[in-house]
Amino acid sequence: MSGSISASAPTKEAWTPAQRRTLFAGAGSWTLDAFDFFVLVFALSSMAKEFGVTIVTATLAITFTLLLRPVGALVFGSLAERFGRKPVLVANIVVFSLIELASAMAPNFGTFFALRIVYGVAMGGIWGVASALTMETIPRRARGFVSGVFQAGYPLGYLIASVVFGLLINTVGWRGMFAIGVAPILLAAYIFFRVDESPVWAGRRGGTQERKPAFWPAVAANWPVLLFAVFLMAGFNFFSHGTQDLYPTFLTVQQHFPAGTVSIIAICYNIAAIIGGVLAGTLSERFGRKRMIIVFALLALPCIPLWAFASGSLALGIGAFLVQFFVQGAWGVIPAYLNELVPEGTRAVLPGFVYQVGNVIASGNATIQALIAERTGGNYGLAMAIVAGTVGVLIAVLMAFSKETRGTRFTAASETPAASAS
Repeated sequence: MSGSISASAPTKEAWTPAQRRTLFAGAGSWTLDAFDFFVLVFALSSMAKEFGVTIVTATLAITFTLLLRPVGALVFGSLAERFGRKPVLVANIVVFSLIELASAMAPNFGTFFALRIVYGVAMGGIWGVASALTMETIPRRARGFVSGVFQAGYPLGYLIASVVFGLLINTVGWRGMFAIGVAPILLAAYIFFRVDESPVWAGRRGGTQERKPAFWPAVAANWPVLLFAVFLMAGFNFFSHGTQDLYPTFLTVQQHFPAGTVSIIAICYNIAAIIGGVLAGTLSERFGRKRMIIVFALLALPCIPLWAFASGSLALGIGAFLVQFFVQGAWGVIPAYLNELVPEGTRAVLPGFVYQVGNVIASGNATIQALIAERTGGNYGLAMAIVAGTVGVLIAVLMAFSKETRGTRFTAASETPAASAS
């Protein structure tokens, strides 16, 4: 497995400037990747209208983006194990940013759809490589907090997309929103010049660890754990995408709210998601990863009726705030949990890969929910509630049978004996 579980609390280490820059780079990468993904969620109906396709057909662009993400996790993760986390992360960001710009210029839905397939590959690489770089660099005692901050980048990207949508959709249109998605290239430049390589990877290359980790033997020896992680991440991806992807459509099409109201509600529930993720991640350092995931997943369930079936912007806004606080709270523990769960020497590949395979299983979520809504008279609220309620229970049950990973030691050349003692 990935290492031993410490019997005592790890030595407190002071944050260095390099570690702070790495946290900014890692969380920023996931934030801007999420922003570029959620631009499509907000632009879905406008794009479908211009290209003359139905919303159900348009959601296939979301489905296939998710479907191709495991390919990106394998490709970019494997490159990061060989060439380092930093250069591969820089290249990955540049690729998905340029694809986002190309999407803005797509002449028809066929071209747009093809670009989103390629974007799915590029998006799939970010989480695993960025989380490995981050988790291998920051102090071990801060891993729970950093996990929450890192995963909060996803709702933060959603928040930025909602702000851009509310302020600019009527000015720049959906194509302009995609053009703005080229901005992450600036972060790539920052990482190239200001961020250091992972000390774990650098130590391995320096000879303190084996140069080429036994990747496939490690996978073969730990396949039950990895299979469990895939099913867990399928549940988690249904949980997040099932409560996020069609919510703007639900508010616009079923509730008939104007763009400004949709944007305000989205801003509020993404603020809740950020708070929930950081809080749950931080609490997991004290109470354990397993317990916090179960608690937050179950607490989301009683909030679903208010979130999906209430009437009026205030009630729906409160419901959305609560649901995303708990859904993304459970998610906030995942970066630490997966990085601690996988075998040593596979951290740039396997956490991202099981995450993205889970995405493949959940990739039909938007289309499934749109079809349920279509067959129930346009009831998007019912479709979302069915999915969210089911997977919330599933996640709690799966985690009840899982192992606790808090305190798992990462082997790094930069660790002192005191800090790495088990």
